[in-house]
Amino acid sequence: MTVFEQQLSKIQTQPGFIAALDQSGGSTPKALEAYGIDTSAYANEQQMFDMVHAMRSRIITSPAFDGAKILGAILFENTLDRTVQNLASSDYLWQQKNIVPFLKIDKGLAEKVGGVQLMKPIPELQTLLAKAKAQQVFGTKMRSVIWEANESGIQAIVAQQFAFAEQIIAAGLVPIIEPEVNIDSPQKTEAEAILIRELMAHLNQLKNGQKVMLKLTLPEKANLYNEAIDHSNVVRVVALSGGYTLDMACDKLAQNHNMVASFSRVLTNGLFADQTDEAFNKTLTQTIDRIYQASLR
Repeated sequence: MTVFEQQLSKIQTQPGFIAALDQSGGSTPKALEAYGIDTSAYANEQQMFDMVHAMRSRIITSPAFDGAKILGAILFENTLDRTVQNLASSDYLWQQKNIVPFLKIDKGLAEKVGGVQLMKPIPELQTLLAKAKAQQVFGTKMRSVIWEANESGIQAIVAQQFAFAEQIIAAGLVPIIEPEVNIDSPQKTEAEAILIRELMAHLNQLKNGQKVMLKLTLPEKANLYNEAIDHSNVVRVVALSGGYTLDMACDKLAQNHNMVASFSRVLTNGLFADQTDEAFNKTLTQTIDRIYQASLR
């Protein structure tokens, strides 16, 4: 089997969840602050990224973080360009931990129009995809946000996601399509009903062999996304935590069968820069076990 085939088999068939370690420039200060490092600790962006890479490296190299319970990890491009224990980050994940690497490729969100935020343009996308493929990255992730149950806005979100997805598939990678429905939207239920309809319409237009993944907000109606989960072109449907607490995210996830976690903020809850390795690894072990168990149902 090729590396891609091995990775596909793992993502499709093994139990576990996907760790989202892809905070980018805009969200890195908050991630560091939650880790116990405030803005006074670094003087510029380079130092900031050095510190967040040290945090991510500590997580990735922890004995708690391995392929027995973690299917994949989503990386920021800056992380992909760095090393972990003298190996390229993606190589370390796959070769040392048996964890499938993914790459966040979006460049952030456009202004809100029609109740949604589309993705900004992604310049030099083909170059980025070629770099990812060369480093044995399996797939990509791209996020847009739905705030209202606006039919034309949600149609635009899904159409943009699938337009990028076709380019990613053509480059030999599997896209994670992430049209997040904001958890605080007063129209969340209605927005999710429109979203699943639009997702199915686009999934049904894919050709045989065109594989995608979906990363979706935990729905108000349990098992809303079962039809997408069962679609022949869908490798896996994963859930984002979206601002829910760890307990709430895991409880909601457990209600949605065959949907697994792809959590970011809650994954690093309780981890601090000044912790001993023993305390750090114990906390991370407990969190990973909690998310893994919720992902089994």
